[in-house]
Amino acid sequence: MKKTLHPATERGHNDIGWLNTWHSFSFSSWYNPDKVHFGALRVLNDDFVAPSMGFGMHAHDNMEIITIILDGQLEHQDSMGNKGVINAGEVQVMSAGTGIRHSEYNPSDKNTVNLLQIWVFPKENDIEPRYDQKSFADAMKPNELVTLIAPEKTGDSLWINQDARFTMGKFDTDTNVEYTIKTPGNGAYVFVIDGSATIDGTVLNKRDALGIADAASFNTAVSANSQILIIEIPMY
Repeated sequence: MKKTLHPATERGHNDIGWLNTWHSFSFSSWYNPDKVHFGALRVLNDDFVAPSMGFGMHAHDNMEIITIILDGQLEHQDSMGNKGVINAGEVQVMSAGTGIRHSEYNPSDKNTVNLLQIWVFPKENDIEPRYDQKSFADAMKPNELVTLIAPEKTGDSLWINQDARFTMGKFDTDTNVEYTIKTPGNGAYVFVIDGSATIDGTVLNKRDALGIADAASFNTAVSANSQILIIEIPMY
């Protein structure tokens, strides 16, 4: 097993008032040559958006864009005609493909929204832009991993234009979780949203992450009152 540790304290940080954000990988004005991507995983931003503020209309192409709302709400509007609110417990997936424009705002005038915005390089370029959104609030069972996103177009998960999988779990007791890599050659990026976990002797605390390569499976000892996100990703 090859491990790459990304401590939370070593993430890039930018606070511009309405947006307080941490970058796991090089983004915007923050550049670290050792943290440009992990395989096909290009961006993992931990964003806190102030009430009634947000990102104006902007463009993307040829990127899979995933938004996971951890707390609060986010209002979305795009050039495909989609408009609505994403709530805590919901996940949004967009294939930017040949090109989209979208905006994201915090619709609350009182509460900050915390979201993870994640970009994944696509498997196929220049596909027709696509949007999907789903709540996993009822699917999340204590002390189990739940698949949020998968490369198959069947089942209860959202589809992604890449051989990647996103699984997440909330744990209220100390639990050992065995994760098996589903696509041979893939790696995994484990991000601790809250609490702590230990993988092959490496202890991860809140917002720490561990990239794992050259492993068919790995065991995660998750502490009580923790939440983890596992992103299985092609390693190129």
